[in-house]
Amino acid sequence: MLSEQSAPVVKATLPAVGAAIEEITALFYRKLFDAHPELPRDLFNRGNQANGEQRQALAGSIVAFARMLLEHPDTRPDAMLARIAHKHASLGVTSDQYKVVHRHLFAAIADVLGEAVTPQVANAWDEVYWLMANALIAVEARLYEQHGTPEGGTWQRMTVVARHEETPDTLALVLHPADGTPARPFRPGQYVSVQVELPDGARQIRQYSLSGAPGRPEWRITVKRVRAGAGPAGEVSSWLHDRARVGEVFPVSAPFGDLTLPDGDAPLLLASAGIGGTPMLAMLHHLAATGSPRPVTVVHADRSPADHAHRDELRRLVGALPHASLHLWYEDPGHQASATASASAPVTVSSGRADISGLPLSEDLTAYLCGPLAFMRTLRGDLLRHGVPPRAVHYEVFGPDLWLAQQ
Repeated sequence: MLSEQSAPVVKATLPAVGAAIEEITALFYRKLFDAHPELPRDLFNRGNQANGEQRQALAGSIVAFARMLLEHPDTRPDAMLARIAHKHASLGVTSDQYKVVHRHLFAAIADVLGEAVTPQVANAWDEVYWLMANALIAVEARLYEQHGTPEGGTWQRMTVVARHEETPDTLALVLHPADGTPARPFRPGQYVSVQVELPDGARQIRQYSLSGAPGRPEWRITVKRVRAGAGPAGEVSSWLHDRARVGEVFPVSAPFGDLTLPDGDAPLLLASAGIGGTPMLAMLHHLAATGSPRPVTVVHADRSPADHAHRDELRRLVGALPHASLHLWYEDPGHQASATASASAPVTVSSGRADISGLPLSEDLTAYLCGPLAFMRTLRGDLLRHGVPPRAVHYEVFGPDLWLAQQ
């Protein structure tokens, strides 16, 4: 917790820091990249830097952490810290990099806020930073230890052993360690980082959920091609679609992520949209393989059946569970617009956006959400109004965690 002398200073200055935090983080990244030009090439997502999402996520996490320290001084925001730490470990972040970040971040704070940054203010926010940084360093150290790797050393070379075009924009790749050993075990819901070398020599990294069955000697990831539109085309997704043929080898991290399925028999809601359905597939594979009797409600929304990656696989997995139901929403359902029934499991197919308000959901369920931010916000609100406690609603964000930045 914050010290007695720092807490009132942070409380008094939080509005000013919060109002300027995006300007601070923008300047911070400029200073950081000027001093370390290798970082935007080989660690940070260039697309997220260009559109500002990385800055927004950093700003949101710092302000949210400071606010939590003030509002809940006797507790630590472990859920937020765990999500960030897992992402950092998947990128190979090391403890010494926090010192580099500190130097350039506080230089940016001084430049933006000027004389308002008195020694007392600087010391108070320095305490906030190191409380957050040291907590993350500790979590990341445990994650590296769990994988039996040195700090930052989670990478291994993986070979593409199979390739399947799921939809015109979605590709499934089956990966096996290049050294011939079995792939590491993973928990259903986790993701890996993939690093590829682009034509300009940059080594860009992206995270992809493990969409196949846990416990197999190989992994499967499912990659949606990011096409140019409001922003540029996705560099790594385009490379994988165009270049990742059988036999291609590239570095892949160990599995990370805290959106994982716990043991137990409580009811589950697995709700996803678009490519957000990939971690749910691994969860369903695990439930089916273990013969789980849990009540499971599966919700998925997509543009159309043709855009729904692993659609038939999803139906088969839900059908393998004795107490599961599947509810599909398509913006353009075509001939599947009316409610239908599967021979193996209850399935409804509806048109429009997902709406769980009419589903028979238990208040004691545990919910897992993955998809666009607007989709998850809507479903989370519906669940809270239904009586599901906030602690029972878990989510995964692909890319920077803008949920933090916008709460």
